[in-house]
This record gives sequence, structure tokens and C-alpha cells, in this order.
Amino acid sequence: MNLDVIRDERKKWMSWKNTAPIFKSISELEHIDSTLEINDTIVLKADIEQNLSEKIKEIALALRPWRKGPFNIFNLLIDSEWKSNIKYNLLEPYFNLENKTVADVGCNNGYYMFRMLEQKPKKIVGFDPSATYKLQFDFINHFAKTDIEYELLGVEHLEFYEHKFDTIFCLGVLYHRTDPISMLKSLKKSINKDGEVILDTFMIDGDESIALCPEKSYSKIPNVHFVPTVPALKSWSHKAGFSEFEVLTYSTTSNDEQRKTDWIEGQSLEDFLDPKDLTKTVEGYPAPKRVYIRLKI
Repeated sequence: MNLDVIRDERKKWMSWKNTAPIFKSISELEHIDSTLEINDTIVLKADIEQNLSEKIKEIALALRPWRKGPFNIFNLLIDSEWKSNIKYNLLEPYFNLENKTVADVGCNNGYYMFRMLEQKPKKIVGFDPSATYKLQFDFINHFAKTDIEYELLGVEHLEFYEHKFDTIFCLGVLYHRTDPISMLKSLKKSINKDGEVILDTFMIDGDESIALCPEKSYSKIPNVHFVPTVPALKSWSHKAGFSEFEVLTYSTTSNDEQRKTDWIEGQSLEDFLDPKDLTKTVEGYPAPKRVYIRLKI
């Protein structure tokens, strides 16, 4: 793989977006003088006419499911499945992005990147191969008009990007990879000498260096391949070439953080846990718990 692969992915996106009706709808929205307010909810403010308000709602609904958020666009509240402010607020005390070059790998619709603007980084680049999430970002950024860059690329492309990063966030990606050590190696190759990786992943309790390998699904998620103990995650990180491994904090997913709303189509956490024993998934595995890690070379 080389830079030609990245160029090809960009060409595919440009070709597709030029014919996609939803992108055409976004691009045809008028540019208005709006104010961006960055809080737990990403807020866009402006006085707009009723017909534009209705069109914005129509496009936002067409872009469902909204997994990350919340966003408030001219008094239209997009109440996403995840209250992403809970995770961001949990992590924020552990990093300083001022004047740094930052990557968000698996950035979804960019909620975390909009939040990062408060710390005045030098540059933010998001990486996510989902066209739907890219369109959600384009929709928000059409009005926010930030300098955030969004690449329709995955973690496997990261080490071939045109520059390295001071801080890489990789939140909720590792357990989706069939080769977690290779993914960690890609992250290591993509940071500057004094850089850091802020990573979170599902975990299971235990003192041994082992991992749960779900047979078919984990919490109804079909592409979860490995759920490690913290010692196993530490071992993977050292094998990938990181010398520093720091546990920042832990969290257990609750129905307050992840739940059904009108802005998703389908099930959410309440459907993923055993209704008779909320400490277990419907498959009988330990309920989702996360560990947050800082890695350095």
C-alpha cells in the first residue's frame, strides 16, 4: 500500500458524491452567517427562514442513523444514540491539544473533532471510511465552516498519510480489527517521536493476558473480534513497539450514555443486554466495559 491507494480512495469519493442526491441537497443549502458554540451539545445559531428550517430537518432525517452527538442546528436538536459528551468529558482532563497536529481515527460524524476545537490545535484530521458519517460531517460543517479535514480512509491507511501526528485518538476501533497488533503498529508508525495515542476499547476483567473472542457477536455487534484484559492490551501494545502504556480511566456503558432516540433506526443498548441480568450481554458475555489508554513510543 502507498499514497496511490489514498489518492484512489479520494477519487472514488469525489466521483460518488457528485452523483449522490443527498450530497447535492447539502451542497445546495445556502451559506448563512451562523455562530458555532462548543459545549456538551455542538450548537449552531442563526436566524433562518421557516422553509430553510424545514429543509435542514428533512436532510438531517435522511442522514440517519446519527450515532454520535448531540448537535443542535438552528434549534433542531439531533439527539444522537450516544451522548458522546460523556466520553469526551471523561477523557478531556488527560490531554492538551494546543498547537498540535491531531488525528481522530474512526471519527464518525466528527463530534469529538468539533469539541477539540476548544483546545486550539494546529490541525485536526478525521479518518473514517463511512460515506454516511462523512455526509453528516459535511452537513454540520457546511454551516460551522471549520478547517477540520475529513478523510474517507481507515486506520490501515494512516501510516501512509502525508504527515505524522502529535496526538492520535482511536476510540472504539480496536475491537473491530481482526489483527489488533497490526493496527497498533499502524498507529505507532503514524505519530511523531514525542507523540501519543489515546485509545479506548472494550475490555474484560482479569489479571491474565487473555482475550474474549466472541463466537458470532458481542452485545449484538457482529464485528467484535477480541475483547482483551488490560494485561493482554498492554502485551499487544508492547509487541507493537510502544514502550509507555498508561491506563487513564475506565467506564461502563449505561442506558444514559447509549439509548434509542428518534434519530436512529434500530436497536440500542437496552436491546443488547440480558434483560434478566444487566451485567451480561444477550449472548451471555460480560456487559460492555471500556478502558482508556495513553500509548507512547
